[in-house]
Amino acid sequence: MELAFINLGTWEIVGIVAVGILLFGSRLPNIARSLGKSVTEFKKGVKDIQDDMSGRSEPKKLDDKREVEAEKVEKTESKEAEKVSS
Repeated sequence: MELAFINLGTWEIVGIVAVGILLFGSRLPNIARSLGKSVTEFKKGVKDIQDDMSGRSEPKKLDDKREVEAEKVEKTESKEAEKVSS
């Protein structure tokens, strides 16, 4: 295998991999997990763009979390206002 101007044989590649595992061994599962999530998100983004360009996708709905949180805040504010007025 040629890498730029360096000719690497099988044993050289095995040595480089072994050194990499020794140096980054404890972090490799986290790196692989985050890489997998990144690839998945990238594929979703590409698919969404393709769907948007072809006109097949429906508009995405916003989460109702904002409304629920706003209702909680309003209830909390009204309770506080009642305490202050009484």
